[in-house]
Amino acid sequence: MQRRAFLKQTALGAATAGGAVLAAPAFAQEAPAVAWRLASSFPNESPTLLAGAEDVARYVAEVTDGRFKIEIFPAGDLVESGQVLEAVQHRVVECGHTASTRYFDIDPALCFDAGVPFGLNTRQMNAWMSQGEGLALTRVLFDKYNILNFPCGYTGAQMGGWFRGEVKTVDDLRGLKVKAGGFARHVLSRLGATPVDVPVAESYAALEQGTVDAVAWIGPYDDESLALYKVARNYYFPGWWAGTLQLSLYVNQDAYDELPKPYQSALALACRMATGNMIAKYDAGNPDALRRLVSRGAQLKAFPKPVLQACYEASLAAYKEMSAKDPMFKKLYESMAAFRDKEVPWFRVAEGSFDNLVATLGQPGA
Repeated sequence: MQRRAFLKQTALGAATAGGAVLAAPAFAQEAPAVAWRLASSFPNESPTLLAGAEDVARYVAEVTDGRFKIEIFPAGDLVESGQVLEAVQHRVVECGHTASTRYFDIDPALCFDAGVPFGLNTRQMNAWMSQGEGLALTRVLFDKYNILNFPCGYTGAQMGGWFRGEVKTVDDLRGLKVKAGGFARHVLSRLGATPVDVPVAESYAALEQGTVDAVAWIGPYDDESLALYKVARNYYFPGWWAGTLQLSLYVNQDAYDELPKPYQSALALACRMATGNMIAKYDAGNPDALRRLVSRGAQLKAFPKPVLQACYEASLAAYKEMSAKDPMFKKLYESMAAFRDKEVPWFRVAEGSFDNLVATLGQPGA
């Protein structure tokens, strides 16, 4: 309520500064009532991811005094999780909240809107999108789907997933049935693994019954509620396929163009607020969730370096192959890689050295 009052006062002050008087009710009378539907790719079993869309709807309603309303439909309620892009493209719904990695099979270049193997971390992704070429290039890509994309949430770096057995060598990946999505599926298949589609709500039963050998989801804060540690104790890191996962709000371009300019601004600002909320939730929730998982029997394990090296080389081969086939993929990859290669040395000097310093202070021999 305080936020809404502040916005009203700011708008009123701007209108009266030049001597004109604009009563608040006049704006309310002129502002149209708009009702949108939002299809989420995320089920109720993923409350943190789903909350991104809920935040957008709440902020938009508050800023517009309830004139612009967005109704949220979790995955499966209106469309299936993998159908959000198509639903927004054809205006079955006006907007959708999803991760673009889900549409790798439609167009691999879409993954640059979300996260790619050995790509950017959260801070770097945010910078590439807002201050680099990321948003401009991905919007060129989405234009052919009649969609305007807005960054709308980050998970942070992901974990490598829950494995029934150990991964000691690259050979241990061969024939392994893995629940993984998007670009990760492609790279894992190049290494001999067998990607399997399993709804997240069914992942526990799939591991228990041996339908899958490993499940890669998000990280401790989300994974904890799935209780996968009971049937697959080996919890690997890092999730090399996702230095972060950026979620996006897909907006049908025609529906967006019909919005009054203040509503367009409200939507963009709501996405930024939702993005900040989501990464804060993960950063605050992951440490305690990881401790709880380990206390319950989860075995925290790092992927061996030779395995990571093999994954890296397979990813490079995939990038080269796809770049040769698709000029837009090539443009996005080269832009992202150049930005990453510029950022990583700085992060090692500043962020990395500070984190390592704090981690070692007070330790024996520090």
